[in-house]
Amino acid sequence: MPGWRGWKGTHAASRFLVPRKMARIGRVKRVTKETSIDVTVALDGATGGTVRSPVAFLNHMLGLLSAHGGFRLDVRARGDVEVDDHHLVEDLGISLGQAFSKALGNRSGIRRYGLAVVPMDEALVQVALDLSGRAHLSYGLNPGARKIKDFDVALVEEFLLGLVRSVPCTLHVTQAAGRNPHHVVEAAFKALGRALGQAAERDLVFRGIPSTKGIL
Repeated sequence: MPGWRGWKGTHAASRFLVPRKMARIGRVKRVTKETSIDVTVALDGATGGTVRSPVAFLNHMLGLLSAHGGFRLDVRARGDVEVDDHHLVEDLGISLGQAFSKALGNRSGIRRYGLAVVPMDEALVQVALDLSGRAHLSYGLNPGARKIKDFDVALVEEFLLGLVRSVPCTLHVTQAAGRNPHHVVEAAFKALGRALGQAAERDLVFRGIPSTKGIL
């Protein structure tokens, strides 16, 4: 029977057949006069990946996002960083959001909501996420510095805005504590990864679209 596989074993349940789940993968290529970006997100059964862009700090954050979210992320990006990092960082947020949305498909059978609280030494950040189909960002980070090395910390909000508008989703990022800018931002990306991974998980109880409206 195409598309099905049997359960192995001697238990009575082995007589039943269960559908083979299609791998949820989203790929987006975005090319503008300012940036060229290729992003692939694989939500099921794969982790790791490679993130390459001229913005080293963001590469590090996206690696953490993927690792703590439990999904594979591959990024190849370049842009007019000789002007400013803004265009590339914002477009990476947009592209990641679009790829994530493609991987989710019609959202049937997902948990929809994600919540993570992550400590990073003295920093503590909470991320609450709803894959609602409505774009909203409440940004509550105050890292306490304008730059981390040569990375403009204000671009974290621009990245998240691009992501939120492209999935689309509702995202609340709250900083409860933290003095070290690197710790604050790192805790935020780890928490975001965990919340995304949790929200995208297949719900073993609720099988359909997780909304009384019947659509997200």
